[in-house]
Amino acid sequence: MSLEPISDDALFDQVSELIQQARQQVQRSVNTAMVSTYWHIGQRIVQHEQLGQSRAAYGKQLLGQLSGKLTQVYGKGFDERNLRNMRAFYLAFANWNAVRSELSWTHYRVLLRVENPQARDWYMNEAATLHWSSRALERQIGVLYYERLLSSKDRSVVEHEAQQQVAPLADDVKDYLRDPYILDFLNLDGQTYLENDLENSIINNLQRFLLELGKGFAFVERQQRIRTEDQDFYIDLVFYNFKLKCFLLIDLKIGKLTHQDVGQMDSYIRIYDQHKKEPNDNPTIGLILCSQKSEAVVKYSVLTESEQMFAAKYLPYLPTETELKRELERERALIQQQLGGEHIDE
Repeated sequence: MSLEPISDDALFDQVSELIQQARQQVQRSVNTAMVSTYWHIGQRIVQHEQLGQSRAAYGKQLLGQLSGKLTQVYGKGFDERNLRNMRAFYLAFANWNAVRSELSWTHYRVLLRVENPQARDWYMNEAATLHWSSRALERQIGVLYYERLLSSKDRSVVEHEAQQQVAPLADDVKDYLRDPYILDFLNLDGQTYLENDLENSIINNLQRFLLELGKGFAFVERQQRIRTEDQDFYIDLVFYNFKLKCFLLIDLKIGKLTHQDVGQMDSYIRIYDQHKKEPNDNPTIGLILCSQKSEAVVKYSVLTESEQMFAAKYLPYLPTETELKRELERERALIQQQLGGEHIDE
């Protein structure tokens, strides 16, 4: 094999690449060995407990004694908290063949916070398949990615939002809005609250609402007045998105979405574009946030084709797994009806 002369810098680059590849291989091997070791430690602890006494006091005493001995011999890394994590790791992933070796121990410590076994397994497989960092995994769990996929009609929007951990958002309005919005932090009282209560709760929890709203939004005003030649209108909530460079108008509705709601928001957008929007701003977008959507209204109104107006459902509490599955089955049934040409009642 003939070799061509290369510069000193090129030689340095080639050698550096070999070193980096070797270090990555070593790191992967260390991570795999660590995860395997911690799983087996958890297994031994659980098996020992099962053979001994079942009282909680015994388990606590056992971990304390084991931690002291291990720390004395091997140093840091084997305190009681870590041993509890190893024990919990084995109990959560009792089938070692199902454990994804691509993930680090840090990934699994994050996964242990997910109580729902189905959600936990799903997050594990997604993190391994899509090469999520532990921070990206923590972010997806924090924004209820799994739960949103179950409850969202348009899964592609939710999936696209999740992919933005490693890529910038495209300037598409649909990528910035969610459906549904989970507003459990508002602590609304069952079904007895009014639209004014909903608005007040959002203002009182504005920071958390902004996080739920999505990226790039800033609060502008509540009950903002827009004046025409012969009438005044008041918009519930107004925000501005610095990435989209446009205003977002939100109309809050208790109950089912109606054609009147759509017509009202359409008027708000037109008036706002004419009287409030600056020349450098992009067209205003409107979001009707309702407690119950109507598929018929969505299908047979300007919402279907509009690039400026949207409707989304909000959930005043975090739904259970059963409720989410029921909602998904309902959405599938509606889609099947639409494909079959059947009429959807309002």
